[in-house]
Amino acid sequence: MKHTFVLFLAIVLSMGMSLTAMPDEPNKVRYVPYTPDPVLEQIREHFMALEKQRHEETRKIQQQHQKEKTEQRKQRRNMKSDFSGVHPPASTEAFNQFFHFPPQAQYMTSTCWSFCTTSFYESEINRLTGKKIKLSEMWTPYWELLAKCRRYIRERGNSYVAGGGEANAFQRIWKEHGVVPAEAYTGVLNEGDKHNHGPLMKELESYLEYIKENGLWNEQENIRHITLILNRHMGTPPEQFTWQGRKMTPHEFLKITGLNMDDYVSTMSTSYYPFHTFQEFRAPDNWWHSKDYLNLPLDEWISVIRRAMKNGYTVNIGGDTSEPGKCGERDIAFVPSFDIPPDWINQDSREFRIYNRTTGDDHGIHMVGHVDLDGWNWYLIKDSGRSARKGQFDGYYMFREDYIKLKMLTFTVHKDMLKHIQDKMNP
Repeated sequence: MKHTFVLFLAIVLSMGMSLTAMPDEPNKVRYVPYTPDPVLEQIREHFMALEKQRHEETRKIQQQHQKEKTEQRKQRRNMKSDFSGVHPPASTEAFNQFFHFPPQAQYMTSTCWSFCTTSFYESEINRLTGKKIKLSEMWTPYWELLAKCRRYIRERGNSYVAGGGEANAFQRIWKEHGVVPAEAYTGVLNEGDKHNHGPLMKELESYLEYIKENGLWNEQENIRHITLILNRHMGTPPEQFTWQGRKMTPHEFLKITGLNMDDYVSTMSTSYYPFHTFQEFRAPDNWWHSKDYLNLPLDEWISVIRRAMKNGYTVNIGGDTSEPGKCGERDIAFVPSFDIPPDWINQDSREFRIYNRTTGDDHGIHMVGHVDLDGWNWYLIKDSGRSARKGQFDGYYMFREDYIKLKMLTFTVHKDMLKHIQDKMNP
């Protein structure tokens, strides 16, 4: 019995050893060509062919639409007035002009407000001190965009951010940041470049939209990033610079200009508010809701402009410039008789156009001269826009006074030109 058990155990163990024994050669990894499934491949190829067909159809449709749009642009016509009975001055030389530097073009930007207001203060520096100092047109838009973005962040996206602005922003910005001469800050990265804020605004708007959609409201971090965007497109504004051999800060340079930023008043004329009171100019570019606009009756409003011109003061003015009587090819702007006869222009006809939005806050310009001709007041306008470069007098328009009365909305002038109505003014 014992012998039998031992024999059985030996047999079992020998069988186990034979079952677990390693083969003579171990298995090895190998790669073989991939063989696609013919049925699935047929389905895939059919799908790809349909996709290619759809893309080709879409491309042809888009090309056709683009062709139609191009043709429509070629056929587009703007309504303009003829010039019957309109006799403007023969040239810019006919005007009694006040000091200003030659017109500068704003190119692909929305900074007319800065070009005209910068020019205005250059004229004021000359009137006050006799100095001819060319200022930077891009210094103020840089800081204004930063301020707009800061308010956008603080208001959680409920504040207007765009390239436009208003003249009285200069007082706020220059008090805070000072000002610099043109050579200290050009706002372009390479000498000779033309201003183009398209890429800047696209990147800025994309970033603001991103932080709004994701609720990333961290003002310090946001402003740091926005500053990088501005610097990348416009250059870093200097904290110090050298001017006429002297190193100085922007605030020190502002003192050299002789300007007192509290000496300037912005005005408007609308029956929406009581006259002779300071109110808000209701326009998107007044994004900070400034209530520093003196509201005057139209007759007084236009009389201040006349008074300024007769006393050698230039006027910074803004309003509507998309009218049939404004023609860049002829360098003139007037109100056609088919719109409204000149004698009918009054507070109400002006207000009607403001109310129905046919008068809007389109463009800022600098009034630098005046002449009386055939019973009309004509004003020489320095303009940074493209339409002012279509005619004979590059960078200039000649505005007839009826156009100013009906279509211009605001102007900024030295406070001395308002002394005669000071007793009527209410804070």
